[in-house]
Amino acid sequence: MTNVNFFAVDLGATSGRTILGSLVDGKLVQRELTRFPNPIIETGGHFFWDIYALYSEVIRGLKVVATEGVEIASVGIDTWGCDFVMIGKDGGVLRNPYCYRDPHTDGAMEEYFKLVPKEKVYEKTGIQFMQFNSLFQLATLKRNGDSALEAAERILFIPDALMYMLTGEAVCEYTVLSTSQMLDPRTRRIDPELIGAIGLEERLFGRYVQPGEQVGVLSAEVQKMTGLGAVPVVAVAGHDTGSAVAAVPAENERFAYLSCGTWSLLGIETQEAIISERSFECNFTNEGGIEGTTRFLKNICGMWLLERCRKEWTDAPSDVAQVCRDSMDAEAFRSFIFPDAPDFANPVSMVEAIQGYCEKTGQPVPEDYRAMARCIFESLAMRYRQVLSYLKEMAPFPIEKLHVIGGGSRNGYLMQMAADSIGLPVVTGPVEGTAIGNIMLQAKAAGVVTDMFEMRRIIADSIEMKTYEPQDTEAWDVAYERWREIVEVRF
Repeated sequence: MTNVNFFAVDLGATSGRTILGSLVDGKLVQRELTRFPNPIIETGGHFFWDIYALYSEVIRGLKVVATEGVEIASVGIDTWGCDFVMIGKDGGVLRNPYCYRDPHTDGAMEEYFKLVPKEKVYEKTGIQFMQFNSLFQLATLKRNGDSALEAAERILFIPDALMYMLTGEAVCEYTVLSTSQMLDPRTRRIDPELIGAIGLEERLFGRYVQPGEQVGVLSAEVQKMTGLGAVPVVAVAGHDTGSAVAAVPAENERFAYLSCGTWSLLGIETQEAIISERSFECNFTNEGGIEGTTRFLKNICGMWLLERCRKEWTDAPSDVAQVCRDSMDAEAFRSFIFPDAPDFANPVSMVEAIQGYCEKTGQPVPEDYRAMARCIFESLAMRYRQVLSYLKEMAPFPIEKLHVIGGGSRNGYLMQMAADSIGLPVVTGPVEGTAIGNIMLQAKAAGVVTDMFEMRRIIADSIEMKTYEPQDTEAWDVAYERWREIVEVRF
């Protein structure tokens, strides 16, 4: 296998980066080129993303490639889901996109269900109900008479918008569309009734593309700015979790995955969508995967809890690894929270939210960062167990292990807790799963690899993995029952 280089853009909800990925002698090698913040902009009572700043950072990364004289085979972009950019009739961006954490969608689901019943929405899409899903964002904008939506000629999800800015081609990539609660997974198209209920049409969303499909090439303008030629731009799994799951180094289908970062996304990979009364009751989602697969999962809270607390703690070390070590000095199973309670969605103070939750549920209130961090980790491990129990009910195969990818996999204490809690081996790696999946899908588009099985074999050969075996499961069994009583066994 010859040396082939790919340029990956990996954008998260707090930061982004550009990566040069190379396949050398059958192994993947990565090098970070640039890293940059992705702050939420608060103005006029709303929260926005700066799409122009993100585009500028993509250009900066491409300039680094050109300066170094590296020949790249393609460019691929992955981001978070749900949010979108409106494009006007003249081809220009009409306004910076709303951030999914904006409170304007409070109550939006209930308003939409007056148009289309909740049960019907789930039967059509199989998507987990969250108030920031694109369908409810668009319904809110329509109800509020949003001027950008009224003038929109195209509505492009964030990765699609950035590809549009690079190429001039307006597309709708399948995996990021699947997060919107507008996609019918059977037809693999936007459901006309769901968007018709708010006066929108399918034509607004651009032509459909699948992961691994070329969108276009860098425009003449971008070529001039960067010094590169007509480099192909490839639609990878535009939703970052789709790219991350593509990077799971699994040997067979009998696994669950946990993409552990700001969010925790826990699920399985199936050939068909699972849409049933039980999946509706448990609020599971069916999102698009690579090669026609479905990511059947639940979107639950993740390291967002710790990230927010660290910004407030004045007595904690700045090193997150030290915080994790120190948490082990705190008493085990002392206080629990339900990580997905509304209390923790976007409070003014996460510390006060956690303390308030413990107080109102009659538990000891964690007073310092050690006790609070341990409360967060143990509660996440309990939530993993609960969600995995639902997956075991609905999976068409036995689940034998949990693969954990993403930055949270570096927290060995949390990973051991997860293994103890679920009673299954936990295999960690890759840490940078999203970027790796992005790169490998570009490699597939270039014909360097043939399918996801070869992709995963190369990934397994290229990274370091670690396995955590369950320990002290009896103590966790007892603690889990107490956690269930405290959180009232919520879905």
